[in-house]
Amino acid sequence: MKKAKNNTEDNDILPEYDFRIGVRGKHYKEYRQGHTVTIHKTDKTTVVQHFKLEEGAIFLEPDIREYFSDSESVNKVLRSLIELIPKKS
Repeated sequence: MKKAKNNTEDNDILPEYDFRIGVRGKHYKEYRQGHTVTIHKTDKTTVVQHFKLEEGAIFLEPDIREYFSDSESVNKVLRSLIELIPKKS
């Protein structure tokens, strides 16, 4: 995994932003339950947007994501597991 460059020409991150003390995944549980974003515009208006995960959306834990790069690979493995489940009569 390559480290990101600290070059403002390549991205919009300004040098005064320091993300070294951030905690990765700090709010992931709340995000899974849905969240609200409040946007305060320069014209003094406020927009509130509510986000909820789509039906059937699944989050993989980081240790699982190491083995599955995309949804196609996850589905392939799950289909092979389904074949091992005894059919009900």
